Amino acid sequence: MGFEKVRFEKDSARALEDKKLQHALVNVTNRFRSARNKASGEVADWETLRARGRDIKKETIANLDKYLCELEESVRRAGGHVHWAGDADEACRIIVDIAIRNDVKSAVKSKSMATEEIELNANLERAGIRAVETDLGEYIIQLAGEHPSHIIAPAIHKTKDDISKLFSEKFGIPYLSEPEELTKVAREKLRGEFLNAGMGISGANFGVADTGTIVIVENEGNARLTTTVPPVHVALMGIEKTIPRYEDLSLFLTLLARSATGQKSSTYVSFITGPRRETDIDGPEEFHLVLLDNGRSRILASEETRESLYCIRCGACLNNCPVYRQVGGHSYGWVYSGPIGAIINPQLMGIDSAPELPFASSLCGACRDVCPVKIDFPRVLLELRHKVVESKKENYGAGGAMIEKISVRLWRYIVTSKNFYNLTSKISYYLQLPWRSGNGSLRSLPFPFSKWTDERDFPAIAKTSFRERWKKIKQETG
Repeated sequence: MGFEKVRFEKDSARALEDKKLQHALVNVTNRFRSARNKASGEVADWETLRARGRDIKKETIANLDKYLCELEESVRRAGGHVHWAGDADEACRIIVDIAIRNDVKSAVKSKSMATEEIELNANLERAGIRAVETDLGEYIIQLAGEHPSHIIAPAIHKTKDDISKLFSEKFGIPYLSEPEELTKVAREKLRGEFLNAGMGISGANFGVADTGTIVIVENEGNARLTTTVPPVHVALMGIEKTIPRYEDLSLFLTLLARSATGQKSSTYVSFITGPRRETDIDGPEEFHLVLLDNGRSRILASEETRESLYCIRCGACLNNCPVYRQVGGHSYGWVYSGPIGAIINPQLMGIDSAPELPFASSLCGACRDVCPVKIDFPRVLLELRHKVVESKKENYGAGGAMIEKISVRLWRYIVTSKNFYNLTSKISYYLQLPWRSGNGSLRSLPFPFSKWTDERDFPAIAKTSFRERWKKIKQETG
């Protein structure tokens, strides 16, 4: 199951025609928005917390090399193993090798966008290792053979009816109409997977440099089972998830839970420091932390877009984005969707692989207003748009830029010359007649103007100019 090339314009147009998707997106994102607004409103110094969170992330990212070395030392001191992965292939090789060395036949996974990013499941399957998602949303998506469409609600695009039909098809059970019945089926199926798995694989919401603690937040308890029942636990973490101090956690856990789901705290918060000790009643015999770069150092090197790495993956920007709320996550073509996907995907994949995404925004700033670490999304998007234009110049030469330059100059000449403006207006009026509809709009124009009329009508050019009409009104009214 590989990712296709980003085709935002085409996929978003198809999503806009899906009424069921539109209904599901509005329902769920409205619920998240309302919960987030209520939860953040209960904290008197919410804006101060956001500012403090941004300051800590800014300082951490600016000194990431130092904190990563400290994290590595702390994890090793606690008895864990640390692996460095430069890219997705290396990360997969490391995890598959750990599985083979431990004779693992099946692995359970808790929700992790980083493992989606490196396509870990497919790599494990190729090595003969069965990988089972245990987060309910991820489990549904895996059964359906799809990708997540939201950072914290991966099956946001599926209705209860969709899931019931899917379970009936995959498990040979009758159609179930109640969510509790569907959840019970998933729980029974997954319980055996936990008990038989040779390896548990998780992501990490935070990696604490001074203690080597990995922190995982969730609401289902599956991550806790994933990290404690199997004898081997592998945590895959993007290097930007590092925070300097254990004492910083209270701030980030407050920001994350309230921004993501509107909870004061997630139901389960696991603090994992190395493997099981002699006095522990459960836990893995081996603990491995895989630190994933996969393009993050490239982002770090750009002063203009570096703050993209401040993200704590709460999903608040998705829930408040007028574009995401219409087109959903699959339109973004890769792991991360919404505003964070629009800025992260082109930087991780390469600007030429996702050139449409920086333009998948109205620049309204709603994402910036709710971001718990105040990422300036519009500013980063504008910088990425500039890079897209520069890249096109390099790849396709100066021809396109020259045409744009000539077009702008011609337009300027027309609108600053009264006589030429009147002449072109009259000529345009007659040229448009073959495409003019009965209500006075242009619904279908030939290329390149079809890029506009494919999605919306274009106002028809009036036969009489505003200047002429104004002159006539003045004469009639004296």
